[in-house]
Amino acid sequence: MISPERMKLLDELEAKLGLAFQNKDLLNQSLTHSSYAYENKLEDADNERLEFLGDAVIKLVMSEKLFNQFPDKAEGDLTKIRATVVSDQTFAVQARNIELGKYLLLGANEARTGGRKRKSSTANAFEALVGAIYLDGGLGKARDVLLAILEPQVEKVSQEGYVSDYKSTLQEIVQKNKWGLPQYKLVKETGLKHKRVFWVQVKIRGKAYGVGRGGSKKEAEQRAATQGFKRLMREEEEKKKPKPQGETGIIRQFRRRIGF
Repeated sequence: MISPERMKLLDELEAKLGLAFQNKDLLNQSLTHSSYAYENKLEDADNERLEFLGDAVIKLVMSEKLFNQFPDKAEGDLTKIRATVVSDQTFAVQARNIELGKYLLLGANEARTGGRKRKSSTANAFEALVGAIYLDGGLGKARDVLLAILEPQVEKVSQEGYVSDYKSTLQEIVQKNKWGLPQYKLVKETGLKHKRVFWVQVKIRGKAYGVGRGGSKKEAEQRAATQGFKRLMREEEEKKKPKPQGETGIIRQFRRRIGF
């Protein structure tokens, strides 16, 4: 049974989303962290299964959106755009925009240690919320909500050149400078069994240049390469300050290519 106080909060969130759940229990479950379910002995009442479902719904909706919006882009480019938009970072930002943490049911320790603002908790809750919307209102309703929230991010990613293959670009730079190949190393794995998060570090000439995380090792490597490339750019800028002519033609070429 949902208390009147809790129902008031759920109504508030529905108003923010422009929704009216037929089954309020689904909405409540999507906001129930496993720590709360464990402490209150609520078996199978946390949001992890809804999170799993929501992740699949988001990928389907965004795949359809990108397929229709960019008929001239190749499969690889569509995958890169989707990987940037469909990420824990994006979900955490969107969760913060609607103050999703405010509505989470958390265990005492989880709440005390900042769970309402923790990116992993809020990003997971965002996915679970999408799963609940799908079960309650169908794919059409989930699509409408997702596109309203994520469409600006799609435009930003597609316009700002986030689809550049930084891993290939970084490799080309270091090879032309005869620095050897970038070395990628898996340094950490976190997350649930059905949704692992990988952390990969990239090194150039034995020096760490960045760490990226992603839902796959390839995605994490791409993000590590992005950090590595941008750090090379910053280092090159530092070298340029006393001697503007010090910028190499290779770096200048890639700077122009991505507009960095």
